[in-house]
Amino acid sequence: MSSGGLELPPGDSSHEGGPADAPGGVPGGAPAGVAAGTVSLAGGPAAAGSVRAGAELDWSTEAWSEVRTRAQRAGRAYIWLNLIEQRLRSVVGAVLRPIYEPVHGGDDWVVAAAGPAGQEWVQRAVAVREVSRRKGYLLDSADDNVLSFLTLPQLRELMVQHWPCFEPYFDDRREIELALDELEVTRNVVSRNRALSRPVLEQAERASARLLEVLGGGAGSPSADRLPIDAVEDLVGDRYADVVSVHPDRVRLQRQLPAEDLFGGARRLDAIGIGLNLLVQNFSGRRLVRLTEAGCRVRLLFLNPASSAVKRRERELGLRKGELSRSVEMNILHVRRVRAGLRDPSRFEIHVFDETPRFTAYLVEGQNSGIAVVQSYLRRARGMESPVLVLRGGGRGVPKDADHGLFTTYREEFESMWEDSRPVS
Repeated sequence: MSSGGLELPPGDSSHEGGPADAPGGVPGGAPAGVAAGTVSLAGGPAAAGSVRAGAELDWSTEAWSEVRTRAQRAGRAYIWLNLIEQRLRSVVGAVLRPIYEPVHGGDDWVVAAAGPAGQEWVQRAVAVREVSRRKGYLLDSADDNVLSFLTLPQLRELMVQHWPCFEPYFDDRREIELALDELEVTRNVVSRNRALSRPVLEQAERASARLLEVLGGGAGSPSADRLPIDAVEDLVGDRYADVVSVHPDRVRLQRQLPAEDLFGGARRLDAIGIGLNLLVQNFSGRRLVRLTEAGCRVRLLFLNPASSAVKRRERELGLRKGELSRSVEMNILHVRRVRAGLRDPSRFEIHVFDETPRFTAYLVEGQNSGIAVVQSYLRRARGMESPVLVLRGGGRGVPKDADHGLFTTYREEFESMWEDSRPVS
């Protein structure tokens, strides 16, 4: 008897199950102990080696990790695609609306602009809009227009069809089309919730940043800043104060942010630490001279190589006596030679401090933005092996609560240590 009160029909002997005299069975091939005409569930007692129903419902730790990774990558890609679509919609509307709307009026201008070639998809957009109206899906009256229901490929088609209208505003049609081609792979994957590989995501982010720049949606060329603000940071950066990225060690930091990108073009450079190896060993003396002569103000604060704190640090790291102090002395001698070669040595100051070193920090400020690289000292790990925080400070794109961010904290700590330090002659 079914749940609706209807009796299920008896099994047909012509189907699987064999003849009525099948061994161990009943007429119709039903298993022993099961009445004739009964439909057995797929999840019933399974034969050896068969898959039990529901066996795949539970996810292992690895499966959950994979799902989170997929969601994170899709989320980043979706933000970029959303920005591109909104920007392209704005551009298409700004260029084509004044041409078609005076003649066709209302939303019919989009239908007219699409022309016979785009009649099918623009009519589909009109239908989706009507359904959204009836079901109350339009939460903002600004979205109650056909243009808001066009997808990225359709907006691209409008732009290509009417390129002579866009040409006065954009130089290179091919560059725009190539960038949109690169994004189409990512859009297809994200829209169907499939796995997005890291190389494809990175390619999409580069294409999106370039396209926003070409379409005039950015606040300047990304190459103008040592650490460009990406779309994700711009939207959710305030959740993490001014922390831009975290690296498990300095090796991985330098792969993403080489010393030239970090220090090149700086207008102000303040550094505090034991030996300041990130600067001294990865940024040449000639480059430091040119940087200072170009107007950069440099203040370097080393741990005094003759202090007891150096000896304690040597014991922590298991170094031979005097090994660390000699390394710090060599770095100080190097930057002294750099200072001696300057026309104005007052712009290049070198100090030492005698307190227990708690962190190393490089506070770099450029024309429009600032960046800091900070590491805490661990008892058994060298600076090269310690975790690294990259902070953004000052200038455009800094989160609203930047006054209470870590950049300000380490800036204040540096100034305090500088006041209590001694200059190196």
